[in-house]
Amino acid sequence: MAQFETRRASLADCELVTTITTLAFANDPLWSHAMARADGNTEHHARFWRLYIQGALRFHWVWLTTEGEATSVWIPPGGTEMSQEQEAQLTELASECLGPGADDYLELLTRFDAAHPRDESHYYLSLLGTHPDHRGKGIGMGLLEHDLGLIDAEGLPSYLESSNPANNDRYAAVGFEAAGEFAYPGGGPVVTTMWRPAR
Repeated sequence: MAQFETRRASLADCELVTTITTLAFANDPLWSHAMARADGNTEHHARFWRLYIQGALRFHWVWLTTEGEATSVWIPPGGTEMSQEQEAQLTELASECLGPGADDYLELLTRFDAAHPRDESHYYLSLLGTHPDHRGKGIGMGLLEHDLGLIDAEGLPSYLESSNPANNDRYAAVGFEAAGEFAYPGGGPVVTTMWRPAR
């Protein structure tokens, strides 16, 4: 596994985290489908991810490797992915950029919310991405293991949704267990929800 160092991201890192995330999810089975446009344009993707990252940066649980190889975006216990204002902006953005696909995109978000566990306080891994130039070196999973070490020290569980089935075994290898699944509206790509018990 490659050697790397980590640091907490600040508001000044918003564009860096957005860039890594946008590139990391460009070909994701779920999100490339959910944000697809009839004209094939993808320039709007960064605007969507930026809103999520701005929402997460209200807390102090967004992490970066120091050379910008990977990032992890967490929502701590009791937090929300976005403020109410940001949620309204996301709805407007979907209508502006996705045209007829906006309804399915917003329904997908409703399905994410419905699947999210509420019974136990936990950390939520909203996004984990590795810059394409650094894939295959174990950096993304190494960053995740770093984060889980801190969460374990607090004695809390964690939760994520896997939007790419190719990653499910990687998450299982660090202690996540499949909890359920749901599909994109109309029978599209499947999302696997995964829970990691407290240690």
